[in-house]
Amino acid sequence: LKIGRAVGYQNAGTVEFLMDMDTGHFYFIEVNPRVQVEHTVTEEVTGIDIVQSQILIAEGATLAEATGVTRQEDVHLNGHALQCRVTTEDPLNNFIPDYGRITAYRSATGNGIRLDGGTAYSGGVITRYYDSLLVKVTAHAQTPEKAISRMDRALREFRVRGVATNIEFVINLLKHPVFLDNSYTTKFIDTTPDLFAFRKRRDRATKLLVYIADISVNGHPETAGRPLPPAEVRVPVVPALKADPAPGTRQLLEEKGAKAVADWMLEQKRLLITDTSMRDGHQSLLATRMRSIDMIRVAPAYAANLPGLFSVECWGGATFDVAYRFLQECPWQRLRDIRARMPNLMTQMLLRASNGVGYTNYPDNVVQSFVRQAARTGVDVFRVFDSLNWVENMRVAMDAVIESGKICEGTICYTGDLLDPARSKYDLKYYLSMARELRDAGAHVLGLKDMAGLLKPASASILVRALKEEIGLPVHFHT
Repeated sequence: LKIGRAVGYQNAGTVEFLMDMDTGHFYFIEVNPRVQVEHTVTEEVTGIDIVQSQILIAEGATLAEATGVTRQEDVHLNGHALQCRVTTEDPLNNFIPDYGRITAYRSATGNGIRLDGGTAYSGGVITRYYDSLLVKVTAHAQTPEKAISRMDRALREFRVRGVATNIEFVINLLKHPVFLDNSYTTKFIDTTPDLFAFRKRRDRATKLLVYIADISVNGHPETAGRPLPPAEVRVPVVPALKADPAPGTRQLLEEKGAKAVADWMLEQKRLLITDTSMRDGHQSLLATRMRSIDMIRVAPAYAANLPGLFSVECWGGATFDVAYRFLQECPWQRLRDIRARMPNLMTQMLLRASNGVGYTNYPDNVVQSFVRQAARTGVDVFRVFDSLNWVENMRVAMDAVIESGKICEGTICYTGDLLDPARSKYDLKYYLSMARELRDAGAHVLGLKDMAGLLKPASASILVRALKEEIGLPVHFHT
């Protein structure tokens, strides 16, 4: 208190001392002008929220108003608590912080366990530039022995994969006799090498899951080339192809251009249909198991038996990433093969505006080059959208599609509830305004993307009718 008064200090702070084990004398080290990392221990045994009290006092509250106590004698200790900091510091590498992506994370829980989280979660990236703390674990119990036992149990419940941690080291420390009888000193870690003798976790669960996933998708290398065992499954028979495919929408696009296709769509009395099986297969129960060969085998049957389709959506969106990352296939070769086997049907792709078919914003020239290459390889219809309905972010991709001579489908992402007056942001006026922007940007077709299944039949009837009457473009609905 004398130090604080001498320097005019007016905040919560922490004074640190060392105690001589032989003499029992205390020696001053330093004053930290903040609450300590270990303040959770004080909070657990006193019941006083130190952080909240600090803020309230800074706002003008008295100490009594902030803490509920008026004198030091009114602060009562209840039980015992200790704190362990789970970090990425590697005990076997001189406690140098590890970094990388956390592939799996599970924390402890239970009575008497408090967690103050840092950056710990599955998928979280730990960098080398910041504090290595993952989570502070505080155990509280009526006796020191029970608090230590509770902490030991909690630490054993943790599962952290992808980066090194200090958990096994701390567990060894908690059960060491010198720690348990409270006779340790500042030299304890340096003079106790058996603290570092711990069995490395084998991570069997993660390895087993990775193995199962790899074998499920790619097959086992020892079975490659072997004949499949006989199966009694009845294989579906694709209808025989009796003649060359009849002309379809692709011939109309090639002969008369994108504008002519849009005008033709407006003249149709029948409902035009886009088959999305070859793209949605990656987002359904088939997941990443739909391979290029599965699509290529049925593509000729599509061309021969379904010449009346408006288009076949077989590319873009998740298919690009899935082909490379999971199936180890070339999405460009897939597009070439499908294009060759469906000469009469327009192929269609989903394009995420400035994100292309990736998950980050790409430079304009990358998006433009990608669109040109996709158009040359075989894409006829580009359904361009932005997840935030920001038309300005769609313009580079839309312009590139239009310049390539292909069909540009400017797309609106539907959200909200058109018929709920309480949700007025995404009303009919909002959608009509965006549709006008897309039309003015050169869209040949207006796409309506109901990615979350929110567009109810009554709302769809109102919205589609208004779009057709006000905008004058064909409306392509996908849900």
